[in-house]
Amino acid sequence: MIKVRTPTILVNFKTYAEGTGKQALELAKAAEKVSLETGVYMGLAPQLVDIAPIAHAVSIPIFAQHIDSISPGAYTGHVLPESVKEAGAIGTLINHSERRLTLAEIDSIISKTRELGLVAVVCGNNPEVSAATAVLNPDVIAIEPPELIGTRIACSKAKPEVVTGTVRLVRRVNSDVVILCGAGITTGDDVAAALRLGADGILVASGVVKAKSPYKVLLDFAETLARQ
Repeated sequence: MIKVRTPTILVNFKTYAEGTGKQALELAKAAEKVSLETGVYMGLAPQLVDIAPIAHAVSIPIFAQHIDSISPGAYTGHVLPESVKEAGAIGTLINHSERRLTLAEIDSIISKTRELGLVAVVCGNNPEVSAATAVLNPDVIAIEPPELIGTRIACSKAKPEVVTGTVRLVRRVNSDVVILCGAGITTGDDVAAALRLGADGILVASGVVKAKSPYKVLLDFAETLARQ
């Protein structure tokens, strides 16, 4: 299976206009440029319809924003894991705060990713949820307090105890999982703070996607990670 290298930057395009269609492709190319210049591992999670064109245009890893635990069949409107893999995704986000799932659903989807050789990136909203999902052995856990998402108030600075608590609890049950810090990260200082708290990298969205120059923001993030 393809594993995630650290330090890591994972960019979630969400459904922002700036991360849709042609603009998504330009954003992906900017991210690829930064990754090649700095050597920092960078993954992108565009909208489902943009996975294939972006995966064909850039060399860095592409993730789905969500998949369903289904097999090929009569599931109109669901996201078939095999389809995102065929489109070029190497993994998927699971349980983002904007696409919440039950623990049973998370477990089922992680099993599907193992079956297909996809990377499972599970999002948690607090240390306890993160630790519970760590038992399921995902590849990556991203801690993101939902109240800070999109606020430009970095979790790594505003709620450092959430990050340290997640690292402590998760490491008790899973020493191998990669831990990312998300929510509100917009500067290199925010990134450095996340690493000091024990994170292996960052999960970002609006701070990059809606920035005037995503390239400059990502370069700042990547150079900070490379120095640590």
